[in-house]
Amino acid sequence: MSEIIKLQDLTRTYRTGDVEVHAVRGVSLLIRPGEMVAIMGASGSGKSTLMNTLGCLDRPTSGSYFLDGADVGKMERDALAAHRNRTLGFVFQSFNLLSRTSALENVELPLFYSRPHPGSREQRKRALKALETVGLSGRAGHHPNQLSGGQQQRVAIARALVNDPKLLLADEPTGNLDTQTSIEIMEIFQNLNRGGMTIVMVTHELDIARYCLRQIVMRDGRIVKDKAVNDRLDAAAEREQLNIEQDALHLAP
Repeated sequence: MSEIIKLQDLTRTYRTGDVEVHAVRGVSLLIRPGEMVAIMGASGSGKSTLMNTLGCLDRPTSGSYFLDGADVGKMERDALAAHRNRTLGFVFQSFNLLSRTSALENVELPLFYSRPHPGSREQRKRALKALETVGLSGRAGHHPNQLSGGQQQRVAIARALVNDPKLLLADEPTGNLDTQTSIEIMEIFQNLNRGGMTIVMVTHELDIARYCLRQIVMRDGRIVKDKAVNDRLDAAAEREQLNIEQDALHLAP
């Protein structure tokens, strides 16, 4: 099975005045199709810089990054943007929805940058399908301020899925959500993963990382731990158990 992500001795160094900040130091990493990976680490560990590099939002200082077989470090800007748009879906902690447009229009947005561009009927069809995947087909006409935080994150996930990407990147996707909603979001990610979607997620929460199949821990710009999760939590079972516990509390005298 060929890898969808391949990093070879990747570094990222920033310069602030006369000071060099080594955010990522010689990271080599393989992620294969169908994996669900959590990248963890304290603030300043390099995990966010690594995620930005994986999402082609930043370029490495040295080393190489192959995304779905293409050496993105050697691609021109327009070619890189096109490759990123058809290969990656990105989910952010803060949702990043346009406030004056509907859920459907927010999900349609990446399709405007697709080449070839789908017609308006196909665009709407694909956006509605993505909303259905995350359980929000009945909220297509709602604006973000008419949706809960969890529903807004579902819209953001649908937007990331609308181009049928091979890889989904999620940067602290439950960071702004309560426990119940976080479990529901992780259930969506697990269902997508079981359907074959490759998912890489940055999180600082160990409980969230346990829903993944693999945990990578970073410290001082390096990978210090990379292990499989043999007892992965099942989000659907966790959600059901939490519902039972909450019902019991409501029924208690």
